[in-house]
Amino acid sequence: QLQLVESGGGLVQAGGSLRLSCAASGRTFSRSAMGWFRRAPGKEREFVAAISLSGINTQTASSVKGRFTISRDKAKNTVYLQMNSLKPEDTAVYYCAVRNGISSGSYCYTGEGEYDDWGQGTQVTVSS
Repeated sequence: QLQLVESGGGLVQAGGSLRLSCAASGRTFSRSAMGWFRRAPGKEREFVAAISLSGINTQTASSVKGRFTISRDKAKNTVYLQMNSLKPEDTAVYYCAVRNGISSGSYCYTGEGEYDDWGQGTQVTVSS
């Protein structure tokens, strides 16, 4: 059974950086599209970033564009989220997700319902 484990969260000052990792075990996700989502206190979970099955294409939410970068290392079965210039409004629990269904090699999936397996989440807190 696939298991996703996020790490790298923590407390950081505004303007700082963090890199989140999501390691998969149980099976390879080299043929799966991946994504990052977040849930801030009192809000719905929202899309943050996605990477295509091929790893060539990425997409980020407008709120994090230019500050966050998603990448993947298929050899390590890991997907990353590099977060720079963090703001207090980035405070949230961050989740990685994997799509198990048929995926276009170049498409980035941004909807929660398009993903099948989720990690437990990692807390990111940005202080002002």
